Amino acid sequence: MSTPNPMMDTHCHLDFPDFDPDRDAVLESCYEHGVLDIIVPAVSAATWQRTRELCQTHQKTPNRPRLHLAVGLHPMFIEQHQPQDLSELDQLVSQVQPVAIGEIGLDFYRSNTHSVIDPDKQLAFFDKQLMIAKHHDLPVIIHNRKAHDPCLSLLAETGLRGGIIHAFNGSIQQAQRYIDLGFLLGFGGMLTFTRSSKLRDLVRQLPLQSIVLETDAPDMTVAAHRGERNSPAYLHYVRDAVAEIKQVSADEVARVTTSNARRLFAFHTADTLSN
Repeated sequence: MSTPNPMMDTHCHLDFPDFDPDRDAVLESCYEHGVLDIIVPAVSAATWQRTRELCQTHQKTPNRPRLHLAVGLHPMFIEQHQPQDLSELDQLVSQVQPVAIGEIGLDFYRSNTHSVIDPDKQLAFFDKQLMIAKHHDLPVIIHNRKAHDPCLSLLAETGLRGGIIHAFNGSIQQAQRYIDLGFLLGFGGMLTFTRSSKLRDLVRQLPLQSIVLETDAPDMTVAAHRGERNSPAYLHYVRDAVAEIKQVSADEVARVTTSNARRLFAFHTADTLSN
């Protein structure tokens, strides 16, 4: 089997314990569905080694996707992060040469029962991780929820070479500001739900050259697998949703989004499936 335009999942937490029972089977299914490269972002200092080992194991495994390491301190785990984690992150980047700093960012979501978790600490850690990315000339993978204005301000001040705004769900105006700063916008399983009318309309307005595909597995699953664990093998559902919305072929979506990601991460993706 071969495909002229393989896909890259630019955001998948394959290191999470959710995949421990069947990780090899998931990777085999990814390969069969044309997902040949997967970015695996670590989320805390406690998980860096686990994620690193997983990616090392699956860099050249036959008939499996190549896994690529990103390392960062996720804002949703801000209470766990310690100041020394930042210096350790800087050292780790020099040692292991990840493809990006991530998953990092800001999460200012407030519910009826929970307030924002330590916004000042989030801002401080985000700013320092942006500086680490700039120092090492790496792109960033950004989680952002209800915090686009402070995020955009910090990015403009830092002057990074780009990155991905993961699971983007902002306005077209905010999208354009990120694009102007050299960022790509990641879209995943939510796009496959027809009720996501605002998100689908946003994708309709965006140039395909500013879009990358992602799953965020094991979370944020696709409509066809509602209520189940998400999988990077489901990336083709996201590809097909983008194709439907933008009225182009699925093959074109795979080609352009993979090319977008390849330029950002500065590595050559696997080009074909073996017979």
